Amino acid sequence: MSGRRIFGLSISALTAAQIADKVVDEPPPGGGLGLIVTPNIQHVALLHGNPAFRRAYGHAAEIVCDGFPVHYYARLRGAPSPGRVTGCDIAMDIMRRRSFPAQHRFFFVVDNEAAAAAIRAWAEERGLASQTAVPEFGFETDAARSDALVEAIRAHRTTILFMGLGAPKSEIFIDAYRDRLPACWALCVGQAVKMALGLTPTPPRLVKALNLEWAWRVILEPRRMIGRYVYSAGGFLAAVARDLR
Repeated sequence: MSGRRIFGLSISALTAAQIADKVVDEPPPGGGLGLIVTPNIQHVALLHGNPAFRRAYGHAAEIVCDGFPVHYYARLRGAPSPGRVTGCDIAMDIMRRRSFPAQHRFFFVVDNEAAAAAIRAWAEERGLASQTAVPEFGFETDAARSDALVEAIRAHRTTILFMGLGAPKSEIFIDAYRDRLPACWALCVGQAVKMALGLTPTPPRLVKALNLEWAWRVILEPRRMIGRYVYSAGGFLAAVARDLR
């Protein structure tokens, strides 16, 4: 990553397609774990008050602007963001492919069995070595459960790891166990896997063109999303003020 930093972060100049190509065709940097994070306004709001989350971001191999306010602010400050690069776009680019290099072994951590079943069908159709896990709620605060998940990922000899549990849980887990996880790309992409599989409705093209995905999500999940967006908007504006100072 290179270019001017925002919020203390170096923004990648790669597009979603280029990130996907890198994950599929190249080993992670340094022969270790390559974490990919996709900040939106919620992530930026959380970074200030969550040291573990910020530490994970500091160790990321690629940081791309998922939210349109983050992208526009990056461009305003001279960071090399090529446009919005969403976790959904990256996941869809990878998962729509019909073939992969023979060495790849996929592992998906998701939040329900329906998603795990759909992933197994996706992998079987392509003849891929793939495994899924649906950890119990609160696993990240239970050392034994976290250890079990790490060992499952290691035993599978994972090369591409999708974390579909949302932020900051996914990013913090990956960073906390990066020394024990195998050399792999780790994509923290929230609900993107379920969208790529058609389990969650994707916004219409016009909604995406107008950067109104946030409104689409509010319509789908008003009770959960309204409070989140209010908090995130305030936190993002405060982060911008600190960054400008």
